[in-house]
Amino acid sequence: MTNDGGSRSARRPSLRSKILLAMVATMAVLSVAVVFQGLAVNEYVERIVWKTLLDGELDHLLQRYREEPGYRWVDSDNISLYGGPGGNPIPPALAGFGPGLHDDILFEDRVTVLLVRELVEGPVMLTLDAEPLEAHERELAAMIVAAALVTLLLAALAIGWSVSRLMRPLDTIAARIGALRPDRSGQRLPVPAGASREVALIAEAFDGFLERNDRFVERERDFINQASHELRTPVAVIAGATALALHEPGLPDAARGQLERIRRTARDVEQLISLLLVLAKDPERLAASDGPIALDALLPVIVDDHRHLAEGKDLTIEIAVLPPCTLRAPLPIVQAAIGNLLRNAIENSDRGLIRIRLERPARVVIEDPGHGMAPEEISAIYARMARHGDGGGGIGLELIARLCEHLHWRLDIASDRGQGTTTVLDLDTADADADPA
Repeated sequence: MTNDGGSRSARRPSLRSKILLAMVATMAVLSVAVVFQGLAVNEYVERIVWKTLLDGELDHLLQRYREEPGYRWVDSDNISLYGGPGGNPIPPALAGFGPGLHDDILFEDRVTVLLVRELVEGPVMLTLDAEPLEAHERELAAMIVAAALVTLLLAALAIGWSVSRLMRPLDTIAARIGALRPDRSGQRLPVPAGASREVALIAEAFDGFLERNDRFVERERDFINQASHELRTPVAVIAGATALALHEPGLPDAARGQLERIRRTARDVEQLISLLLVLAKDPERLAASDGPIALDALLPVIVDDHRHLAEGKDLTIEIAVLPPCTLRAPLPIVQAAIGNLLRNAIENSDRGLIRIRLERPARVVIEDPGHGMAPEEISAIYARMARHGDGGGGIGLELIARLCEHLHWRLDIASDRGQGTTTVLDLDTADADADPA
């Protein structure tokens, strides 16, 4: 049967990835903030250093001019003087700068720091070639960024390891929830070792839900059990009275037909009651009370009981050679399940051949030439949302699907619209019993 819950959950992002992404994003934002703050502080301190250096140099120069009237400035490798007493002519590229410190300007294709001061004699300027220092600054910035990235990577690895460690108990409890069997009562979730208080609360809450669900299921089973037993008496009375009426001499044909219909309906109700009783019991307890059934001998009996449904149709029912086959299962339920599938095959076929065969170990195959079903209808059956009874009596594919799920049988339907249907009922539970899940 199809269930897309697993695929939907697989498409959802995990809590681990959400926590990891949030923490790594936070670390990334903090790293960017620290890097920008470091660069801003470096720029601020650098500006103070440039101003202090050039102000000190210019103050010393002006003092020398006052003390030594014949003093001449000589440009060094990285500091040049423009304007003022003894300075170089101010180049046009620097003429537009006002008093104060100007850093990171491009002068003669070099990164330059410029200090401008207004004197009585006119503006005086000191330039500092900052290109080598800027290269070191870029290297330092690259180192800071690289260190931040390495720190972020190490933090992401540490966060990922920590989150995985924290999420492991939650993953364990999720796996245990997924392994719960809906047909078993008394199941509980042990708290994983090292689990946090929140995970323990989840396990305790789920245990409470399982306990309430067990009580609910037990109440439902008790109700179905009691109601089914209460229904047996009136149905038995109806069936007995009908049987006696059918043996009355001189019974009109019309009345006999109605009584036959009542008898078949009573039998169907008996089968329905038997099925409800089966669904009300645990599969383990049910298996302990089952008796052996010779399926190869039972199939012809079921077919003979349903041949009357083919009257008035150009329809033939053929049973292949049946190999010996014995299984343990509730006899009324096997009769009801196979009979309902055969009923569906007959009611949905107008002419042709219905083939029935038995495959080992315990697989009943029914092929009909009927109307067939669309894939949507088959999906609805597998989802246990088919119509109740399909309008022709019987217990309905809905209950057959639930019966197969309850007893670990398997029902497969293959069909094409207008080309008939092949129904396979696998009554062998060996694989299901061996499955630990």
